[in-house]
Amino acid sequence: MGFALRINFVDVVCDNSLKNTYINGKKNGFEFDIRLSYYRGHFLSVIDKFEVAVDGVKVDEHDVVFCINDKEFAVNQLQYAYDEFWDVLEPAKIKVRKLGGLEVGEHEIDVTLMFRSPYMPLPSADNDHLYMPIDGCGKKVLSIEG
Repeated sequence: MGFALRINFVDVVCDNSLKNTYINGKKNGFEFDIRLSYYRGHFLSVIDKFEVAVDGVKVDEHDVVFCINDKEFAVNQLQYAYDEFWDVLEPAKIKVRKLGGLEVGEHEIDVTLMFRSPYMPLPSADNDHLYMPIDGCGKKVLSIEG
């Protein structure tokens, strides 16, 4: 998928948000926050592609949970979340299941977030309802402590 528009209002990956998560005292994964780097909010259903990679290794989408508005969504559920709004001022929490979590130190967090703008239709000879694709991707090195 190519893109036609990229607007960087804020960093997608939020500073100081990376931390390990625990269940019964054992590391079972990690989490971090992301922001929508756009000038207005959108419904989750306009997200066409959402992927996470850590230190150059893509995380299986079944291990990723997208959390917003006190709700949790699997990546394959985002396309159906037509009534769940992501406000530009609210970060989303991304939870990743990974036994043992992440090692202490720096880690490169790479988020692929491609969405379409439902109010910006593109001309199409087939009349197949194409909309402006928007690149909302972001990458940042974050540190994690114990």
